[in-house]
Amino acid sequence: MTSGGMSLIDPHKIFDEIGLATGMRVADLGCGRTGHFVFLAARAVGTTGVVYAADIMKDVLENIKSRVRSEGYENIQPIWSDIEKPGGMPVPEKSLDACFMVNVVFQLKNRVGALKEAGRLLKEGGFLVIVDWAKKIGPLGPAPEIMLSPEMVASLATEAGLAEVK
Repeated sequence: MTSGGMSLIDPHKIFDEIGLATGMRVADLGCGRTGHFVFLAARAVGTTGVVYAADIMKDVLENIKSRVRSEGYENIQPIWSDIEKPGGMPVPEKSLDACFMVNVVFQLKNRVGALKEAGRLLKEGGFLVIVDWAKKIGPLGPAPEIMLSPEMVASLATEAGLAEVK
């Protein structure tokens, strides 16, 4: 799935497509300052579910932690992690129903490593959802030369040992 900016992404449509439900365990890998998917996913999985908000930038996680405290979320766990390193996420192997990578993959140096790490975390039948820039929208988006086509993402996923669903 691709889209242009956070305001153009409808997380609920994605959640419906993967069957995100109460009690599930998910991670937003590279959650970003606003945690756009984190807080909506936390509502979708409810109090019996868990959402890991992972980022390598500690100031980003401080923003997430502040909002978690101020809004009373008890099912969000902010985690500092380098998702490009295999075994880098302090989350049990094969324990997640879904991992989200939203406007992240184009920024990574070790893309295959990050996809392998997501694969390590996912249960059998779990979903890795990659949403990334397909084109610039006005001033929004990265330079076209660093954007990834859906074919490039599919190739990276195959190299990481993941099967493409859609």
